[in-house]
Amino acid sequence: MAEETKIDGSGWRSGVALWRQIADRIREDLAIWATQDGGRLPSEAELAARFDVNRHTVRAALAALAREGLVRSERGRGTFVMRRPRIAYPIGRRTRFSTALEAQNSSGRIHLLRHALVVADAVIARTLALPDASEVLMLETLGVAVETPISFATHWLDAARFADLPAHLARTESITASLAACGVQDYERRSTVLEARRATAQEAAELDIGDGGLLMVARAINVDLSGHPIQFSETRFAAERVEIVVDGA
Repeated sequence: MAEETKIDGSGWRSGVALWRQIADRIREDLAIWATQDGGRLPSEAELAARFDVNRHTVRAALAALAREGLVRSERGRGTFVMRRPRIAYPIGRRTRFSTALEAQNSSGRIHLLRHALVVADAVIARTLALPDASEVLMLETLGVAVETPISFATHWLDAARFADLPAHLARTESITASLAACGVQDYERRSTVLEARRATAQEAAELDIGDGGLLMVARAINVDLSGHPIQFSETRFAAERVEIVVDGA
């Protein structure tokens, strides 16, 4: 079936699939529906009338939200809001994945997905205080809590200093423990930049969310206790699974 498009004065955005825009508008009201009628959403017909679209478009939007774990459909009963508490993830000078989860009586692991030696671009080299075109270690990792993916990250480190880190990470499933095994017993967060955006196809697949699902993205620089940069990371959090808490704010 051809994808429905509608460009008019109702606020629909050009160039964005209509079902995705419908999903965004439904997502905005989930907190309200969660408190009403047992968490039941309006019917497909009611939603189609509300947004002035066909039911196939509404169905595609609900399917995307279901893939994100936000709603569930029950045959003969309707669609319901999934009540799932978010994991609070603090960002501060001493951000640690495992420590953050332990504080919530949960356990977390970092899975090493892939790693490679790559030539640093100008931004990465400057961030890690390395000469231009230096060789760096690139890691891609998946952060998992209660068997649910919550973060997909890319990390860059000095290849000469941290050549053994992939082997340690595969064994320990902890960035902190792996850095310690490479001689960095402690480190601090120098800076974090946050932004919200939609997931790419790869990010959606790694995090097991719907295509175009919402992400919170943190670009961070960690330094050793002498102040030298050791790690530059871009971490994509599934927005509906994590609540970012800025320490000291």
